[in-house]
Amino acid sequence: MAELMQVSQRQSQLPAGARSSQGNQYLTFSLGGETFAMEIRCIREVIQFGGLTLVPLMPDFIRGVINLRGAVVPVIDLSVRFHRPPSDPSKRTCIVILEVGDEEHLSTLGVMVDNVSEVLEIMREDIEPAPSFGSTLRADFIQGVGKVGGQFVIILDVNQVVSVEELASLAASRGDGEAT
Repeated sequence: MAELMQVSQRQSQLPAGARSSQGNQYLTFSLGGETFAMEIRCIREVIQFGGLTLVPLMPDFIRGVINLRGAVVPVIDLSVRFHRPPSDPSKRTCIVILEVGDEEHLSTLGVMVDNVSEVLEIMREDIEPAPSFGSTLRADFIQGVGKVGGQFVIILDVNQVVSVEELASLAASRGDGEAT
């Protein structure tokens, strides 16, 4: 995990032209036996799963909140967000802390994953557009499919997967349904 932060710092110190010619760096992780990736530029840190406080009347995909150095951070069960059964935490389960949104409205939240694998550099020419069929994920959740070592990695569009506006809307609609 320390390697992730070091890679992120090295990436941000490169000139913009050097970053674009190299491709992008992605954190790979497992969820339900599948391999996914997300750009490291939106990742603040990776922490071990634990210290989760359940919050009543939250949507199923919000697993709870954690205290991250004094800040309350909601944790999303990515498996439930993908309309799959809830994750079963193990020793390898991690929470990936993300910063999403625009510079004026930056939100910090965590996503629960089965385990974190490694940081990979995937060249632009090795990324294919999201397929229009055959995926169990919403098409807008997929940024592309990367080819890494003869295997495919689904690259997530983090801003779509954890869209703060959509999550708030889903939470509000659940609250309206509970009140009736």
